[in-house]
Amino acid sequence: MNVFKLAWRNLWRNKRRTLITVSSIFFGVIFSSFMGSSQAGGYTKMIDNVVKFYSGFFQLQNEDYWDEKSINNSFELTDSLKSILDAYDELTNKVPRLEDFALASYETYTRGAIIVGTEPEKENQVTEIAEKIVEGEYLKTGDDGIIIGVDLAKGLKISVGDTLVLLGQGYHGVSAAGKFPVRGLIKHFNPEYNRRIVYMDLATCQYFYSANNLLTSLVVMVEDNKTMEAILPALKEELSSPHVLKSWQEMFPALVQQIESDRSTALIMKVMLYIVIGFGIFGTIMMMMAERKHEFGVMVAIGMSKQRLALTVVIETILMGMVGVAAGLLGSFPVVGYFYQNPIPLTGQAADWMQDLGFEPFMFFAWDISVFMDQVLAVFVMTLLISILPLVKLLRMHENTALHQ
Repeated sequence: MNVFKLAWRNLWRNKRRTLITVSSIFFGVIFSSFMGSSQAGGYTKMIDNVVKFYSGFFQLQNEDYWDEKSINNSFELTDSLKSILDAYDELTNKVPRLEDFALASYETYTRGAIIVGTEPEKENQVTEIAEKIVEGEYLKTGDDGIIIGVDLAKGLKISVGDTLVLLGQGYHGVSAAGKFPVRGLIKHFNPEYNRRIVYMDLATCQYFYSANNLLTSLVVMVEDNKTMEAILPALKEELSSPHVLKSWQEMFPALVQQIESDRSTALIMKVMLYIVIGFGIFGTIMMMMAERKHEFGVMVAIGMSKQRLALTVVIETILMGMVGVAAGLLGSFPVVGYFYQNPIPLTGQAADWMQDLGFEPFMFFAWDISVFMDQVLAVFVMTLLISILPLVKLLRMHENTALHQ
């Protein structure tokens, strides 16, 4: 107990030296938390862009649909399928969709389009698509109109209130043709959606494609990724051919590979940051040892054992580390919190590159306690490892030499 008291008092005998050491740890925690939060935020946003605008966490499909996206590979949502899904309280939303391709035409202009038939209210609960309407209004249940992407509207020279002609091939080769009034225009951050997307009410879409009661997918939402991973294996076991459940990872393996590749690059950058932080802490500890060498010699000369002295100095270093990481943790909250609420906008080529990939041109941040604790733990462990230095130097110290410093 006396050793702890002595170590604590020694910290504040030279406040300037202590504050320099604590500051290096303080800023180290903040910088590493900032980087960790930006990486986690980027991954979370990538997943959200896929999960919350298109795929959901997983989808119920015909087993052949994902490899051959044909309306002929559709299925009927029977009562038995509903009962299997309804048994899981973890499922927060289920959005039925019927998707296929068609030729969109207005006057002399034509474009290829992706047709998405869905239940407007359920779709909006997942994708918040109504908030992306820039002109006109969102669809209502039973509506015979459509909403289309802004770039598709520009290409067709069509406006809200005009009538779009759609030509395609329906279920089992039946001709699909119809006229649909444009209710609204949607602007999404993904340029591909803006160029090709057409939304319509599910019943209208089923009638258009002569696919009564048929779906190409049932988009399923849960609370988070951990919940999905917990229940998906059991759900898959309850389903039989020709039905299958596909997670977003299975539907978008390229995104998973991109995240894993980015994690590897980010790990290298984080290690480099930790090395810089470590050398900063190491430098301040070396400065402290050099400044106090004469003091250490005097303390040993008047009867203090080297082991007790070394223990005292190690405890000093640990206490400085604890103060530094605690201050850094408190300091990182407002910094990360600000950027979590106010993502950094990207400009120039970086913004163009992000938009071409289908992502919003912002640097996003995550507000996750694990992000902070990981950085606190990493910096504190570095401080503990660096505290071995004064231990070794003091045990090897020659007091006669130290007294003449």
